[in-house]
Amino acid sequence: MTAFVARRLAQALLQIWGAITIVFIALRVLPGDPAELILGSQATPEALESLRTQLGLRDPLLVQYLHHLQDVVRLDFGQSWRQGVSALDACLERLGPTLSLSAWAMVITVVLGFLAGTFAARRANTWADHLVSVSSLVGQALPPFWIGIMLSLIFARWMQILPSTADGTMAALLLPALTLALPFVGWLGRLVRTGVLEETNQDYVRTAYAKGLSHRVVFYIHVLRNTLVPVVTMLGLLMGYFIANGVIVEVIFAWPGIGSLLVDSITFRDYSVVQAVLTVITVCYIMLNLLVDVLYVYLDPRVQLENA
Repeated sequence: MTAFVARRLAQALLQIWGAITIVFIALRVLPGDPAELILGSQATPEALESLRTQLGLRDPLLVQYLHHLQDVVRLDFGQSWRQGVSALDACLERLGPTLSLSAWAMVITVVLGFLAGTFAARRANTWADHLVSVSSLVGQALPPFWIGIMLSLIFARWMQILPSTADGTMAALLLPALTLALPFVGWLGRLVRTGVLEETNQDYVRTAYAKGLSHRVVFYIHVLRNTLVPVVTMLGLLMGYFIANGVIVEVIFAWPGIGSLLVDSITFRDYSVVQAVLTVITVCYIMLNLLVDVLYVYLDPRVQLENA
């Protein structure tokens, strides 16, 4: 177990290094002059040249890269020229709303997904099962921006019962959380349905019925609990997806998270903040993947034997 965790941790560090390298190169090949964006088009050539030197843009690319790696190790991403604060502080300030949004999206996904999956499994091969399957496929096919626009139009514009933008209330969380969750409710429901049907045909279930246990006890205590192993591991990956890919949803609903911060920083070429945001997102996603792998080994004894 210890060797497995150490190996996966080493792989995670390599992945983080690779992601930091890709971000650094991508930002350097984008068109535009950061110095001109900071000082404006009316700045003198001397002022522009001085700022380029100060930012290290005149150094060779390899030198810039090595300096950047040193700064990342020290958690120093520089200053945000737009906000006048540390780039990491600007990022961490927006991380809380993103985590809140992702957590609520996860709650909605789990509740609705388990309800749909167990409902379909207990009515397998009936019209209700087919309805859940079709609905899940439709939900996965719809793009998140369309779902967000439709939810905002229906509940904020027509019915006027929920706010369409962040206003500091808990109600403002509902529409963006639903937008993130709905494409995965059907996916989780199908996963739960498949797991329940597979477990139902196992020998231990027939043995439990032979002992006289009720259907409710067998289903909720034995079948559903054993279905949780693959589901729990996939939920960790889903949480990473919500954090990393909630950019569109945050922009649609003007949610003050790191996704909207990333879009604004890219627009204005605020290099420091872009690098800080992408690094934080990458680390969160990779560490959640690591946690999922370790959790899966812990939950499934067969995997423990394979990695012993």
